[in-house]
Amino acid sequence: MIGDVLTSSILFEALRTQYKGATLHYLINQNTVAVVENNPYIDEFIIVSPKDLKNLYKLVRFAKVIRNAQYDIIIDVYSKLSSHIITAFSKAKIKISYYKKHSLWIYDHNIKRGHHSSVQNGLEIHNRLKLLKPLGIEETIPVPKIYLNDKEIASAQQYLINQGVDLNSPLFMISVLGSDPSKTYPLMYMAKIVDYIVAETHGQILFNYNPNQKSDAKLVYDFCEEQTKKHIYFDVFGKSLREFLAITKHCTALMGNEGGAINMAKALDIPTFSIFSPWINKEGWDLFKDQKKHDSIHLIDVKPNLFQTNTLKTYKSKSKFLYNLFSPQYVKKALSQYLEQFK
Repeated sequence: MIGDVLTSSILFEALRTQYKGATLHYLINQNTVAVVENNPYIDEFIIVSPKDLKNLYKLVRFAKVIRNAQYDIIIDVYSKLSSHIITAFSKAKIKISYYKKHSLWIYDHNIKRGHHSSVQNGLEIHNRLKLLKPLGIEETIPVPKIYLNDKEIASAQQYLINQGVDLNSPLFMISVLGSDPSKTYPLMYMAKIVDYIVAETHGQILFNYNPNQKSDAKLVYDFCEEQTKKHIYFDVFGKSLREFLAITKHCTALMGNEGGAINMAKALDIPTFSIFSPWINKEGWDLFKDQKKHDSIHLIDVKPNLFQTNTLKTYKSKSKFLYNLFSPQYVKKALSQYLEQFK
């Protein structure tokens, strides 16, 4: 997933600082390469298809390719069966991953995940940086970065101008849909949030969603008040992930469902406001929250009694019920102070 790719990419900057002459490769899903394209700390991308990782024959054949590359060090951030097999075949001199009883024999260093982070960068980044400790690299507070070139930025600027967007006025990207229903704030509720943002800021609105989600995004638009619709540029949309990134670079802020779009905006140094799914661990993914540039809200913040266990994933099957309790009034209250900086 995009958030995982971005948070893992920070390891390369730390590795390059420690090993200036090293060759650093990133084994990565072909669908997410765009978010780390042009990263100056990565020498090469080893692209893999998720389908191939699920085919045992293709997986073993790929693992042999990795073995023949004769890597000195493998850091397995994914830590799933497919990456266990690849690492086991590799014959790397040093193999590092997270602690799991069934894979202890594969790795030289098995790092236990922390459950709390005392630093602002967030638990997911903290746990990734722990993987570097066996190499003598102390934890810092790096920020994931996305590297756009001047041509991409200029092209997006011209596209927005051609579509009638005023780049001298507030422009907000709204992540109106999550990656699946369990990570998607109810559509009618989201429309109320868009209404509120426009009423408070008079800003221009862009919608972010996957192409196969267009019908649901249109429902959010239809649920909005007529006055709000005048501020929405529904058809202004990046045709590729890189185009989306370049458009987001020109936005005043990105707000909406927590997920890949939020993480990409943070990596572009764009302010964000995240609405967390009830079953997602806020501490893990609330990266760089400072209650001004980056802020967020989770149902647990307003109705803590609904959550009787720290294992939030157990609530995934109840996400629809919990989302219905997460009314727009709670989000508006949190947004009211956040939006002051854009008025």
